Amino acid sequence: MNDWQKKSPLDWETYVNKLVKVVAIEKHEYEGWVLTVDPVSASIVLAAFLESEKVSISVVMGHAVQEVEILKEGDSEMKQRLSRIFAPKESKAYSPEELEKRKNDLKTWLETNHIPVTEQGESGRTLCVAGVLTIDPPYGPEQCSSSNEIILSRVQGLVQGYLEKQQ
Repeated sequence: MNDWQKKSPLDWETYVNKLVKVVAIEKHEYEGWVLTVDPVSASIVLAAFLESEKVSISVVMGHAVQEVEILKEGDSEMKQRLSRIFAPKESKAYSPEELEKRKNDLKTWLETNHIPVTEQGESGRTLCVAGVLTIDPPYGPEQCSSSNEIILSRVQGLVQGYLEKQQ
């Protein structure tokens, strides 16, 4: 096991959102922004920005890493850019106030339609429908979760219909 593999996840976390140069076995060198480090294999996921907003993703396997050198700290703009790489195009960031309003509006609508709904979790961010389905922020059909496929499908349809009426 090499020195890189012996590090802890907390050590690896210090490399996230930083521009690094990785020296791997056989003198291969990789440069890019660290998106994450896999805690099991110690593999490093790097992002390099090419022209025309294209992104190149590389994975350096943990067993091959010999040295990692930090070249540059990421500023808040770079952290935002890196966090958007794997975000779906239609995803939208909601403020805490917007999320609270979406949750309350959906909860009120469900209750108006005689669907039993409660709030779960420490902060009450998750809606629980009839004790068998949960809806997490931002409270769309994709955030519905249930082991009962029939209930899942029906509630997703209801939520989709509700959101379409809101627009």
